[in-house]
Order: sequence, then structure tokens, then C-alpha cells
Amino acid sequence: MESVLSECVQNSLVNFMHYNAIFLCERLCAHFPSETNMQLLARCYLQNQQAYAAYHVLKGTSMPLSRYLFALSCFQMGLLTEAETTLCPPDEPAEVPNGAAGHYLLGLIYRYTDRRNSSIQHFTQALLLDPLLWAAYEELCILGAAEEAAAVFGEASLLFIKKKHLYQGNQSQNLQASTDDQNVASRNIVSDDISPRQSKHTHSNNLREISGNYNGAAAIQNLGGASTNMSFYNTPSPMASQLSGVVPPPVCRNFQQNGTNASVAGADNSPRSTVNSTIQAPRRKFVDEGKLRKISGRLFSDSGPRRNSRLAGESTGNTNSNASAASGNGTIHSSKYYGSSKLSSMTLRSMTSRKAQSWATENYGEGVRNDIPDDFQLNMTVPHPSEDARPIEQEGAGTSTSGVNVSSTSILSGASEILALFRILGEGYRLGCLYRCQDALDVYNKLPHKHYHTGWVLSQIGRTYFAMVDYLEADHAFGLARLASPYSLEGMDVYSTVLFHLKEDMKLSYLAQELVSTDRLAPQSWCAMGNCYSLQKDHETALKNFQRAVQLNPRFAYGHTLCGHEYVALEDFDNAIKSYQSALRVDARHYNAWYGLGMIYLRQEKFEFSEHHFRMALGINRDSSVIMSYLGTALHALKKNEEALEVMELAIVADKKSPLPMYQKANILVSMESFDAALEVLEELKEHAPRESSVYALMGRIYKRRNMYDKAMLHFGVALDLKPSATDVATIKAAIEKLHVPDELEDEL
Repeated sequence: MESVLSECVQNSLVNFMHYNAIFLCERLCAHFPSETNMQLLARCYLQNQQAYAAYHVLKGTSMPLSRYLFALSCFQMGLLTEAETTLCPPDEPAEVPNGAAGHYLLGLIYRYTDRRNSSIQHFTQALLLDPLLWAAYEELCILGAAEEAAAVFGEASLLFIKKKHLYQGNQSQNLQASTDDQNVASRNIVSDDISPRQSKHTHSNNLREISGNYNGAAAIQNLGGASTNMSFYNTPSPMASQLSGVVPPPVCRNFQQNGTNASVAGADNSPRSTVNSTIQAPRRKFVDEGKLRKISGRLFSDSGPRRNSRLAGESTGNTNSNASAASGNGTIHSSKYYGSSKLSSMTLRSMTSRKAQSWATENYGEGVRNDIPDDFQLNMTVPHPSEDARPIEQEGAGTSTSGVNVSSTSILSGASEILALFRILGEGYRLGCLYRCQDALDVYNKLPHKHYHTGWVLSQIGRTYFAMVDYLEADHAFGLARLASPYSLEGMDVYSTVLFHLKEDMKLSYLAQELVSTDRLAPQSWCAMGNCYSLQKDHETALKNFQRAVQLNPRFAYGHTLCGHEYVALEDFDNAIKSYQSALRVDARHYNAWYGLGMIYLRQEKFEFSEHHFRMALGINRDSSVIMSYLGTALHALKKNEEALEVMELAIVADKKSPLPMYQKANILVSMESFDAALEVLEELKEHAPRESSVYALMGRIYKRRNMYDKAMLHFGVALDLKPSATDVATIKAAIEKLHVPDELEDEL
């Protein structure tokens, strides 16, 4: 009952019938309350998203797998301390249960409790135990501690997989060998169960039935008018010979097929074959064929010497009778030819090649004993069953060994291909997490076409372009990802932000509706919806959508960051700081949160704090021109103009298309009263951003400082024509009103 219920539970889990699996497993645990069955019940609950139920089922258990499942339940319930205590008991140092999966779970616990070094240690250990555990390498990349993919997925990993496969192959071979031994022993026991008394009873019944059928067959033949050879009816039945301990002679099918004995080849149309077919039916009726094979196999092992002595004693007396039988059948045989060693060896090879059937079955099925002369029987060597079985065992062993070798070779070849693929994917992902964006793109371009055009890879490429502030290319990559995997939500939160920056309100609205209809419980769906409302300047509704995303997944760092952005738009800086800090608790390398905190402190004129947070963000994403630009602004506010100019130069080199660092550089030069250098920068900037009103407004201020009022008025007018924001309009109009007022008096006013 236990095995049946357990198998039914497993089958229900495989077919995703979780309710049925839980019901059956509860019956199993009620009838057989063992810890192993409790583990199975906990698995049912966990797969049905009922971690709380698995928690109560496994509480207090001690087996390694039970500890792992209990810790997993605690992790899903947010009980990280209890999960850690279960995996690593403080009082009794024990090995982490469940191998690589246990170390991976413990690494996640340490990561979410801000213990980076311990987390890295366990993720690394998980990779050592399972080189194909991609999730562990991904976590190391997120933490910024991953080694190069060529080292992680290299020759050492291939050797480990090889040793692991060989060990599993040896284990399976040993298990198969033990199973075969048990089967042989069980067959011997079954054959020994037939007592001599039962054999004698079966023998007598079959003799009576066979003799009755002989008479019936003769009557049928006489009614049909066919001539019969009565000497054939004096031939002992194969059934009787087997049950009497005498082995029937072997039958040579290859010899008949070669056409040497024409009468035997055409025996199917003879009365003899008709009688034989009549004899076979009652044998199956009174003696089960499986039992007959077992009986004949048991008797056959001791029949070699008796058969040889019988043949030696009967060879002289049976020669004439066999010759007359042969002449009666219309065939002429040469006993000298049949007794040749060449033909005997050929026939022997043909018999030993038929390993799928036993000797007793072949003789029993053919029923043509007297078709072969006794001279041939005398000169032919019959192998002992043990000799005949030996090649079968050797052949089976060779096949098994070669099968393992082929399987081992194919698995090693497959593992090598997987590791080669992981080296490219892993290196691209690692470089992407380190924000070495161009290098990551170059690595992804090495992927085969069928892997490059998958949703996951295209989403990573889109993220990389987003980090490079190349929103057009990011939009293109994410669009291809949507075409490749329209059901996937990977990277769709970033895609919605890309559309937000491109001000593609129609595409963003369509994307948000598609994602919500695909999965309403995914945080990416609500991030897209929030960006849609934020683009429409409805920041309160956008904030509610971002909060919904965080509620669905509290460990979704980007959701916390987007909440912070909306709080900043609503000028609620205290809650914005809390949101950014929540994002950093989830992911300390989430540079967007560091950048958001720096912007808040910059607006609050806390320039030291602003510089610190911008440097933290720049330490993570070293190629971001936006972060460099605002860091330079903070340094300029701290009167560190030389250092600020150096940072601005780096920002311009990092992204020559971005107007922000050039504009900030011009501002710094104006504050240093380097008007000519500032005008050169702004003239170059006009080529890149011809419709940027702030550029013309700054040029107007420079011309005013140089008392060139006509040019100043011209540039102020152009700035107003470009329809700047309301705040900028007020600033430009105030500058026009004070156009002829000296700067010293303007500061006093």
C-alpha cells in the first residue's frame, strides 16, 4: 500500500495535480507516519505554494532533506534567521544538507541579511559541487564577485562532471548486477519448487494425452487418404523425453535452410508436420510453457553424460531403422557427408548463435527429431548448457560495457558543449553586471544565432544598452525580445523605463496592458503601469502602481527605486530616501538607488553627502556619463573646480552624444570666468543639441557678462522660442528684464 500511494503521489506531482497529490500524501502519512513520507508531503505543499503548511509538517524533523525543505519553507515565509539555524545549527556544526542546492539557499539567506562575504563563499561552494548551477553564478555576478566564466566553466568543471558521471555509471552497473543476481536466484527457486512428485504426475498425464492425440492424428491422416509412415508414430514424444530426463537432439535450422536435406526443408507439407502440429496443442494445454522451460532447463544441466551414453548404446541398432525411415520419406542421405566435422562445426555455430531461445524450447517447437540421421547425431558435439550460456553472458557484459562507454562519451561531449555555451553566456552576464557594457555586447555577439535570438539574451542586451543610455538601441533589443518570447517578463521593467525616457506613450501604454493581462501578479507588470502614469504626470497613481510591485515582491530592488523617483517628483524627500535605502538593502550594487540619494542631497544642498553617494554609484557603473556629470556638479558646488573639470572630461569621453556633461563643463568654465572656452563648448554643443533651450540661455548669460547685449538678447529670444519648461521661462524672462543691470547690482537685487 505504501509503495502504491507513494507512486501515485509522484505521478500526481509530475502531472501538476497538486490537490490530488496532497490528498493522497496525507493518506500516506496517516497510514505510514514516517519522516520520508513527511518529506513527500512537504514537497506537495511547496509545489502548491503552501510554504506555511510545509513548515508545520517538517518542524522538528532531523533528516538532511527534511532540514533543507524546512529551511526552504522558512525562506519563502521570510523567516531567514530560522532558515539559517536549520541549515547551520550553531550548537552542532553539521554539513549543509542537500549539497549544492543547500549551499545556494544559504548563500541567498546571507545575501539578504547583508553578509556579502559569507554569501559569496556559499555560492562558490555550490558551483564547486555542481558546475552547471547557473543560478549560483548569476548571484555571484550580481554581487560583483564572480570569476571569469572561462575559469568557472573550464576544464576543471568538465573533469568533475566526468568523474560524477562515471561514479553514477558504476553505481547503476552495480545495481543492475545485483538485480540480475536476484532474478537468477528467483528463477532457480521457482524451478526448484516443482517437486519430483509433481513432475511424475505431469509426465503421466501428458503421456496419456499424447498417445490419444497420436491415434486421432492417424485417423485423420487415413481419412484424408494420405500415405503415412507408421514408424514415425513409434518415435518417442519430445515431451516424454524431456520429462523422463533424456534431452532431445538439437535441431539445425541453418542446415535445413541451406538445402542439404530437401525433405526436411519441405517438411511443412508432409503428414509428419501435420502430426507435429497436432501434438503441440495438447502440450500447451496440459503443461504451461513457462513451467516446461523451467523443468527442461533444470533437467538439461545434468543430461549431457546420459545423452552421450544413450546415443552410443543405440547407434548400432538404430542405423538400419533410420535408413529405412529416410528411404520411406523419399530422401537419400550420405552418413559420411553428414558426419563431416566441417558441417558439424557449421551447424554448431548456427545453434549457438540462437541465444534468444533455450534448447528445450527449440526442440519442443520444431518436433522434427527423426528428420536428422543418427550418424549425424553421433558425430555432432552438443555443448553443455553452461558452455552455451557463457558466450551469452560475455556478450551481454560487452554490450553493457560498450553501452556505458557510448553513453559516457555522449554525455561528456554534451557537457563540453554546455560548458562552452556557459562560458559565453556567463562572461557576457558578468561583464554586464560590472557595467562593462561594450565588452558585454562583444561577448554576446559570439553566441550562435539560435541562442542569440532568445528572449533572455536579447533582454540582457537591452539592459546593457539601457546602462549605456542608448535608449534607441535598447528599445530595438527589447522589441526583438518581445517577439522572441512574448510570454516572458524578463527585463520588461527596464523596457518600460526605456519607453518612458523616449516618451513613447502609446507603446508604453500597450506594453503595460499586455504585461498585466499576461501576469497580474508579476512586479514587472505594475512597474510598466507605473511608468505609463508617470509619463502622463500622474505621479500619485504611478506611486501606487510601484508600491503594488513592491508588495508582490519585497526583494524587487528596481521597484523600490521607482518608488523613490516618484516620491522625488512629489517632493517627498524623506520617503524617497527610505525607498532608495530599501532598494540598497535588497541589492547593495543597485547604482540607481545610490544615484537617487545623491540627487536628493544635491537638491537639498548637502553637497558632501551628494558627492559620497555619486561616488558610490560611479564605483559600480564606472562608464555612466550621467553619474559623472552630477558628480562634477557636486564637486563644483564644493568649489573643487579643477577636479570637477576632470570628471566632466571623462563624462564627455564616455558618451560623446550626451549634451549633459558638455553643458555642465560650460557652467563650470563660466563660474571660473573662462568665457571664451565656455562659448567654444556651447557652440559645439549646439551642433549636438540644436533645440536645447538651456544652451541658448547660458550663451545669453555669457554675452551679458561680456556686455554684448544684442547677442545676449538674441539668444534669450531663441531660448524662449524653443518652449522651455515653466521654471526656465520665468528664469529667462527675469534675465531679459535685468539685461542692462550690472552683475554686482543683480546679485544685490
